[in-house]
Amino acid sequence: MATLNETDLKLFVDSIRNYLKVTTRQEPVITSAFLGTGDIEGFEFNGVVTFTGSHNGHVVVSMPGKLVREILLLQHETDLSDSNLLDAVGEIANTLAGNARKALGAELQISVPIKLQGSQGIKARVRTRPYVITLRWSHYAALVCVDMERKH
Repeated sequence: MATLNETDLKLFVDSIRNYLKVTTRQEPVITSAFLGTGDIEGFEFNGVVTFTGSHNGHVVVSMPGKLVREILLLQHETDLSDSNLLDAVGEIANTLAGNARKALGAELQISVPIKLQGSQGIKARVRTRPYVITLRWSHYAALVCVDMERKH
């Protein structure tokens, strides 16, 4: 399998940056990008989308509850239940995956988002060292873990 290149990774950085800028009118600050080792310590609300086809792997969006609540409030959402927070982070992961498909080609198949609550650690399934993008929006940290490789 071939590793992702800088342009592929920039796609995910730009995608999360644009998503938050458009939905909240406040652009996040990308605080770091690095190769993860072992388990990645995430936050309590996680959306995971799996890729098959031209690429194998998954992308995880991990956010603390307070950040997701603020995003929902800015969208005039009144249901701030954990279930709705999970739906919201799943939708963010789905949006990133949709943007990836536009850039990486129609052969990229994406799953329905899996929504997980808890910060028990994100385990890499494809790469030994997945790409981790950390960001800060408002006063809150979040991360996007890109654990995927090109098939050819």
